[in-house]
Amino acid sequence: MKQKIYKLLRIFIFIGLLASYDIYGQEVKKDTIKLREIPGIALNWSSTYKEALKNSKRQKKPVLLYFTGSDWCGPCKILDRELFHTERFKNLSDNNLILLEVDIPRRRDLIEPDKMSENLYLQKKYRVKSFPTLIMVNHRGRKIAEKKGYVITEYYYPFFQSVINKY
Repeated sequence: MKQKIYKLLRIFIFIGLLASYDIYGQEVKKDTIKLREIPGIALNWSSTYKEALKNSKRQKKPVLLYFTGSDWCGPCKILDRELFHTERFKNLSDNNLILLEVDIPRRRDLIEPDKMSENLYLQKKYRVKSFPTLIMVNHRGRKIAEKKGYVITEYYYPFFQSVINKY
């Protein structure tokens, strides 16, 4: 009787290990499209932090830092699709914001090493521990507003507008 129980226990443990590997595996399909490249909506993302601050000063607009985990963060993927890839956000950002995506992927080969170093520096500088996080900064890099986590898309617009109005 004990042998049957141990045999069943081993089978359940084995099935549990297989299920957890399938659920928590970090493999990313090669045909995964980076959401910033969705056809039809092309946002003007700055390539570096320094460039974003320079443009902020010149254009007198706040910088929106978007901290994301592009290959692993489910809420980030939803935010990309439902907020950043809409005409409404494109119009708002083109007229009022400087954009900088700060991607912290698990697969380090998805972005260039220099960009990864800059992103990790920014994550530490602004003490970002959860994703997605949106931080608005002035042309000197001083934080002026922050929103953590994913909320209904409509809630982001009053947040953006309040910062824009005060800037």
